Amino acid sequence: MTRTNPQTARSGRGGVLTVAKIARLAGVSAPTVSRVINGQTGVALETRRRVEAVLREHGYRRPGGSASVAIVELVFHALESLWALEIIRGVEKVAREHDLAVVLTEMQGRLTPGRAWTEQVLTRRPIGVIAVFSELTVAQQSQLATRSIPLVVLDPTGEPLHQTPSVGATNWNGGLAATRHLLDLGHRRIAMLSGPIEWPCCRARLDGYRAAMDAAGVPVDPELVRISTLYVEGGLADGAALLALPDPPTAIFTANDLQALGVYEAARRAGVRVPDELSVVGFDDLSFTRWSGPPMTTIRQPLEQMGVTAARMVIELAAGNALDQHRIELATELVVRESTAPPRRG
Repeated sequence: MTRTNPQTARSGRGGVLTVAKIARLAGVSAPTVSRVINGQTGVALETRRRVEAVLREHGYRRPGGSASVAIVELVFHALESLWALEIIRGVEKVAREHDLAVVLTEMQGRLTPGRAWTEQVLTRRPIGVIAVFSELTVAQQSQLATRSIPLVVLDPTGEPLHQTPSVGATNWNGGLAATRHLLDLGHRRIAMLSGPIEWPCCRARLDGYRAAMDAAGVPVDPELVRISTLYVEGGLADGAALLALPDPPTAIFTANDLQALGVYEAARRAGVRVPDELSVVGFDDLSFTRWSGPPMTTIRQPLEQMGVTAARMVIELAAGNALDQHRIELATELVVRESTAPPRRG
């Protein structure tokens, strides 16, 4: 791996930004600046912050001659379902075509990587970083930018900065299609299990549900809308609470397939048959949905293709090419199976 060591580097403001000048502005030694630029350890946190501040202020960019390593950095907040595997498959497919390796990091449920991860990435010098359902701080994004390491965010958990390329799906359309399907079957007591509404993808699915109900002239009962976790346990707990209502829903739309699987179990425990007494619609179309009992109606999210798209964007940026679009949303699709049916007439 080639290190950034010469005494000059590019500045976003034009002209030459030398290591000596960075050191003088930050009040540190030139070797300290080199260690920070190259992501090496042995620099105090406050000193590192001062150097990073100078790099950001002067628009520093790593010299073009500084070679990256042939890897793509893929960061997940958690690796707990087939959802992640589909994205990994897409990224790996593109990486293999370009003779790149994939380095995978799991943050064990945290949305923002820690400082140790940032230092490791700067040391590894990947051609780019794909952050999945994660949220890098402004400082972390700046650190990647100053080293000319492009960042692409897949399904961002917060509103992405305009200059940060991102990939997602048509979540609002998916929520609309799922709810319309249930309305067309004759359901009116339709519940929605959302994920955290501060996440744009979850909020969009909930908004799609509300839009479909509003367009059909069907009031949304506040009791039927629950903010849940995106896991089986969330679907089980909130599904059980919905089914225990004096006037329970005849259909439940969930923010993902894992929640829907939890609703299946809640229905089984309550002696409620799917779809005879309760229709269920998931979201994602993970592989288990076609084998669940009954096979699950769901919204297909093109997860593998999302991984492919993010990887291609990173490779284009690493090659110094401009992107045609900085925000790409891939289409979702309603997949009707056997977990939905007209409501049983009383």
